[in-house]
Amino acid sequence: MKILLLEDDLILNEIIEEYLISQNNEVISTFDGNEAEDYLYSQTFDLLLLDVNVPELNGFELLRNLRAQNIKTPAIFITSLNMADDMQKGFDSGCDDYIKKPFELKELDIRINNIKRLFNITPTNIIILEKDLLLDTQNLYILKEDKKIHIAKKESEVLQYLINNSRKTVSIEELSLNLWAYEETPNASTIRTYIKNLRKILGEEQILNIRGVGYRFNKK
Repeated sequence: MKILLLEDDLILNEIIEEYLISQNNEVISTFDGNEAEDYLYSQTFDLLLLDVNVPELNGFELLRNLRAQNIKTPAIFITSLNMADDMQKGFDSGCDDYIKKPFELKELDIRINNIKRLFNITPTNIIILEKDLLLDTQNLYILKEDKKIHIAKKESEVLQYLINNSRKTVSIEELSLNLWAYEETPNASTIRTYIKNLRKILGEEQILNIRGVGYRFNKK
């Protein structure tokens, strides 16, 4: 997941950021509301973790502004405000959950997983190819019918390129130009070997060999 964290306490910000990264999330840390708002209008996130009492624009105001702009990214307030009226303000601002300080990181994890379930959020490193078949681009494996098959980094990059360009046939030359630096350019047989390995794992019908032209990912 890609998460925006707004927390002005430097130590707590660092603790939460490190924990989220250890859980394989991408995290953008911010320390005031204006900085957070700049990121939110220029990037897309899967989840917002927002403290309330932060410099410049507070968390309640920030989320109200986002919701007014029809930005519906799930949001969890993390705050020391613990009165019922404060919680009501949080939910009225458009949050999806509310966690009171101090809290255990395990509780934060539970609430994040619940948000993922409710909003059907798939991790950004996971590419679902079809039912019972997915690619994990971070941990470099293909999961096929609950069996993990580890692949090389370049094999993962080749597969991602074919997926992203599934509307056309991709030549060996195109793969070479886009996935390797000029001084590292491999010979054609090396790239063919990568594709051969991928076809063996996925099935030949998943990556079509258009003889004399190149390869096409068969997006179903």
